[in-house]
Amino acid sequence: MQSSNAKANEADAASRQAQTAARVIKKYPNRRLYDTDSSSYITLGDVKALVMRGEPFVVRDARTGEDLTRSILLQIILEEETAGVPLFSEKMLANIIRFYGHAMQGFMGSYLERNLQLFLELQQKMAEQAKEVTPELWQQFLAAQSPLMMGNLFAQSQKAFLQMQEQMLAALTGKPPH
Repeated sequence: MQSSNAKANEADAASRQAQTAARVIKKYPNRRLYDTDSSSYITLGDVKALVMRGEPFVVRDARTGEDLTRSILLQIILEEETAGVPLFSEKMLANIIRFYGHAMQGFMGSYLERNLQLFLELQQKMAEQAKEVTPELWQQFLAAQSPLMMGNLFAQSQKAFLQMQEQMLAALTGKPPH
């Protein structure tokens, strides 16, 4: 059984390896972003387009080389949240904030990430099955299936939470999870 530190080190190493193959965007002190692949300045909207296309990239401070990718992604989320219909309610944001500095902070991040991954997988499966369906039929289907889909997603979320609990208990007791 690996310790959580070993797993975190492996994740960091994998992240660094992915970033070496990723497009590099430099952020200058004047807040401008420079795409080294296209040799041109880009906007946050362009970075969002990279995210939407699933293209790997890393944002680095032009002077220090510090990784600023998370900061830029959070900036994009902030713009999206203030520009239209927000994804996060105030209650949800407050609950997320409460986990910072809490003993469960690391587990909560993993739990949220896993649930979002489950949701994306469900969305992909549905999109593959509905390639031939018109937008109108798709809307009708979603309206009828929404409770079933959410129930399935909730069941998978519960399973992920239970697995997380088992891992946490195993880490605390030194016994492998069953």
